[in-house]
Amino acid sequence: MKGVPMIFKKFMAFGIPLLIAFLLFFPYKHVIAFSFEDQGELVAYFPLKKEKEFKIKYTHSIHLTDVLESYRLSDKQIEQTELAYDDFAVGMPSNAEGEEVFEVKDGTYFIKNMQRTFTFIDLRVGQVKANHRLIYDEKTYTLADFMKPGTWVRISSERISLWEQLKGVKISG
Repeated sequence: MKGVPMIFKKFMAFGIPLLIAFLLFFPYKHVIAFSFEDQGELVAYFPLKKEKEFKIKYTHSIHLTDVLESYRLSDKQIEQTELAYDDFAVGMPSNAEGEEVFEVKDGTYFIKNMQRTFTFIDLRVGQVKANHRLIYDEKTYTLADFMKPGTWVRISSERISLWEQLKGVKISG
């Protein structure tokens, strides 16, 4: 019986702090992460529910019409699945590539069946006209509301810890 209190004391001295550290620093929450430039410092994050698809909508700086990019997330990849736009001006594709499908519907051009994968997407949050928006689960979030306009961010699919959640800005409605 004398050894039981000593084991309990050791557990309290080492086990509890280890458990707390594990709970604080274990990356468990799947998010769309917005990191500062290429430095990995979390600026903001969007917690994912069950849905793994999201869209980024912005106003093109030259032809001033909306562009909608659709993505699907896996643990470490972002796959672009579709692109929709209204104008063939500078910087917009004029046709699909490979297995992609080009369609026109109600004056909007679509490139569907895209399977372009990225480990990250670099984006400079629009200062004047771009008005970058994240669309998730049919809700729209203006990025400039959560990050300073002009900031270069790296968008990636990440799992973050409770500690990182406390440090970053949660994007929510």
